[in-house]
Amino acid sequence: MSSPSCSDCTADGLLDEPGSPLADTASPTIAGDDVPARWAAVGALALGVFGLVTAEFLPASLLTALASDLSISEGAAGQTVTATALIGAIAAPSIPLLTRRIDRKHVMLALTTLLVLSNALAVVADSLWPLLTARVMLGVALGGFWSMAAALAMRLVPESKFPRAMSFILTGVSVATVCAAPVGAWMGELWGWRSAFVAAGVVSVITLLAQIFTLPSLPPTANPDLRVLGQLLGRPGVRMALLAVLLVISGHFAGFTYLRPLMENVTHLSVGAISAILLAYGIGGFFGNFAGGYLAGRSERTAIVFGGTLIALLAIGLLLAGHSMIVTAIAIALWGFAFGAFPVGFQIWIIRAAPDQAEGAGGLLVAAFQIAIATGAIGGGLLVDHVGAIGGPLFAVVMMTLGTLLTLRHGPRPANLADEALPSRPGFH
Repeated sequence: MSSPSCSDCTADGLLDEPGSPLADTASPTIAGDDVPARWAAVGALALGVFGLVTAEFLPASLLTALASDLSISEGAAGQTVTATALIGAIAAPSIPLLTRRIDRKHVMLALTTLLVLSNALAVVADSLWPLLTARVMLGVALGGFWSMAAALAMRLVPESKFPRAMSFILTGVSVATVCAAPVGAWMGELWGWRSAFVAAGVVSVITLLAQIFTLPSLPPTANPDLRVLGQLLGRPGVRMALLAVLLVISGHFAGFTYLRPLMENVTHLSVGAISAILLAYGIGGFFGNFAGGYLAGRSERTAIVFGGTLIALLAIGLLLAGHSMIVTAIAIALWGFAFGAFPVGFQIWIIRAAPDQAEGAGGLLVAAFQIAIATGAIGGGLLVDHVGAIGGPLFAVVMMTLGTLLTLRHGPRPANLADEALPSRPGFH
């Protein structure tokens, strides 16, 4: 995630469609067309996305070196991802509630400051516990940021420019996906794993300065209510979408988090080869975002089933032929591509399930993604410690298969729902 708020569907126009339920829900917080667009502030948010996503997934590319230096198992090192995800799941719905009377600019600056401190603490950590503390701080920043990013973008640009603004912000995810893993592995080999967190810290400081000088005062306009979340969880369609997220995304991150141990211990690749393959994974994810958006624009059910089926087959390929460099390289690159189907697909699904409460449903989606990331890191870590580096792909096969079958059986069918959920949106038929 990546992160769940990678809801690229906003860039496809779902939020600016006049008369659609989502537009009606969001309209009270969207700037009118007569206000100037604050593109510098939007750029600062995009930089924040890049910094957060980079910091979140750096451990996956540094796992072996990090575990060796801190004298812990690779499975234990993988729990640095778990800590961030669990706290992010709690922070996503909580931060908007706890800060509902505070200027949003000040909230964002506080969250970015946490990102800076998290990177700094990771650099000096000499054992697992300080590193976990740093990752907990990152989880707060991550969950809080994602829960409010779209709402802030709505207020920074005219209504007609909102899809473009969200697309711009979400480029931070794509760039981080391409850069974080290979650059982290490369820096870790040259200067040690801490150097990658130094670089992430520099990015976070630049982000903080950019936000200080570009974000305008943004007094709170909404009044979040816990009752809304409870009501949403009572809807069968919402529950089914969240369950599918938990299965599919946990399967993906079990495999993703432990790719480096597999490439080192099963495929026996050099650090240079690992960096190149992780770069291929990132490039695959970059193009997969576009392909996923294309598929989800026609059927989110098809997009999720396609991505889940492909990743399950690729994980099986790694289990059977992970010793082959060619098989491993191709499988990991295609894995990144297949993941692109999920963020857009799940976002459209959750919006269809609750078009009248899009913001609340989006918050639950963020939380579900983070819980799934933690579940994948925990489950994959346990298997890695007990059966070796193939544990990650093994967990991925099981969870991805279950999630794909659930989506195939219970996922929304555009032919039946288009008229109800997005009546004026072309392409949903």
